[in-house]
Amino acid sequence: MLRSAKYLSFFLVLMIMLAGCSAGGADSAAEGDASAAKEEKKIVVYSPHGEEMLNGMAEKFEKDTGIKVEFLTMGGGELVDRIRAEKENPQADVIYGNPSSVFNEMKTDGLLEKSSPSWAGSIDPMFKDKDGYWYGTIQTPVVMFYNNKALDAKDAPKDWTDLADPKYKDQIIVRSTTSAASRAAFASLIDQFDQKGTLEKEGWDFLKKMDSNIKKQVSDSSLMFQSIARGEGSIGFWTLDGIIENTEKNNMPFTMIDAKSGSPVITDGIAMIKGAKHPSAAEKFIEYAGSKETQNELAKDFNRMPTNKEALKTSPDWMKNFNYKPMDVDWENLAVHSSEWLQKYEDNIRDTSKVQQ
Repeated sequence: MLRSAKYLSFFLVLMIMLAGCSAGGADSAAEGDASAAKEEKKIVVYSPHGEEMLNGMAEKFEKDTGIKVEFLTMGGGELVDRIRAEKENPQADVIYGNPSSVFNEMKTDGLLEKSSPSWAGSIDPMFKDKDGYWYGTIQTPVVMFYNNKALDAKDAPKDWTDLADPKYKDQIIVRSTTSAASRAAFASLIDQFDQKGTLEKEGWDFLKKMDSNIKKQVSDSSLMFQSIARGEGSIGFWTLDGIIENTEKNNMPFTMIDAKSGSPVITDGIAMIKGAKHPSAAEKFIEYAGSKETQNELAKDFNRMPTNKEALKTSPDWMKNFNYKPMDVDWENLAVHSSEWLQKYEDNIRDTSKVQQ
């Protein structure tokens, strides 16, 4: 009887100890879950977009989800270099903005993670990665334009190859190739010759002649628009939304050109960064950024043309009615060769005396 009592006491003590351990384990698990939930209340986004637009998006996203958005804004190329340098210890969760060629290059370099927003089916295949690594949220045609007070329509260029015509000597003012949009435009022009197999025979000669007609390359698009509006030059090329904005809001005398060979259409995208510390929040931000509602707001407030077909239906009239011919650009080819091409242009062709900081 005494032995039974001893065993009973032993088992009671053991059960109490196990219960205590079990409770402690549950507490630890709960603390871990709480910590994970707390981490997902923040997201870090790298973006070349303007702060006014980003701040508005961040405010609405936080209101809807409770997730605070921290932005780092700088040039598109600089952001990619930063992500590449941080590859072993990513400091951002999402990259929002940059051409598709850049996203393809990042995909190849293993810098992106797959995601699956619900709106992916509402955009054209040309605006997304077939493997789900990036998605386009803004379509941005890069078009030629001219100062209609300085140049008659009959004398304006009809296609990109016209930019090499000697009659446009010192008439072209462009944004320097430090800009992602400018780099994409230059690379798209080079790609046209590469696709035909005439890059070495004709392509570089075209770049030399066009460069000789460039009066200056400026560091900021606003400087380019102001210079052309003042008549310092008469021709430029830039994103459609930028031209529209300066024509409508700033009354600049610009007329756009629907080039015979088409205009490069930059797909401005969004993607999750490989190794993101807040993947759940990243998925939610990607879902938010490409939604019909958000794309429609950006279209109305910032002249950003949606990729989402549903958003485009209720966008400003000029977006719905502006018919442009897309240039046949091999964006995957650009992802492989654009850096090499542009380096050759900058090192061997570009007149650096015309580059203004």
